[in-house]
Amino acid sequence: MSLSTTDLGFVHRFVPGTDKSRAPLLMLHGTGGDENDLLPLGARLSPGAALLSPRGQVLEQGMPRFFRRLAEGVFDEADLKARAADLARFIAAAREAYGLAAPIAVGFSNGANIAAALLLLHREALAGAVLLRAMAPLAEPPVSREKGVPVLVLSGLMDPIVPADNAGRLVRALEGAGHSVTQEILPAGHNLSQADLTLSAEWLEHFRQ
Repeated sequence: MSLSTTDLGFVHRFVPGTDKSRAPLLMLHGTGGDENDLLPLGARLSPGAALLSPRGQVLEQGMPRFFRRLAEGVFDEADLKARAADLARFIAAAREAYGLAAPIAVGFSNGANIAAALLLLHREALAGAVLLRAMAPLAEPPVSREKGVPVLVLSGLMDPIVPADNAGRLVRALEGAGHSVTQEILPAGHNLSQADLTLSAEWLEHFRQ
């Protein structure tokens, strides 16, 4: 497995794929995680897929995040938009450096939120996304008639961080941007359950070539 590198603008890890039938995965950690955090999850969800895992560049009380927030559930949208653009540039550079097809994002919490922002603002960056416990990232999301990409949104019925109405607003925003969204509301909180792993792995099977 590759070591962490600061190349391409983000501290990240890249794990080459061993199964060419599987799309590469962009693993996006939650608050306090890093580039190592979700690699075991990626290997479990899609064995043999190439894994690209960057570290968020914002620190909140020493914990890495992908963008700033003003309070719990209140995002700094100017920073979010700038960080999403930076991440889109990183993805493009990594695709060229490592010879990758457009990846499928697998994001948890803060990582899922930046993935949602990519889907709304830089749709060309991703081939699809699994959003685990995501919130609506933008107060006024863009609308598009262009055909988007498949998106799986897995929400927790008892999630104390993501209210149900916010998760619903996320789904409507993604659909308004032209993406094909499947949402499942699981009997879970903010942490992931076995059902999340099973549903995500089954959904990713549809991308097999």
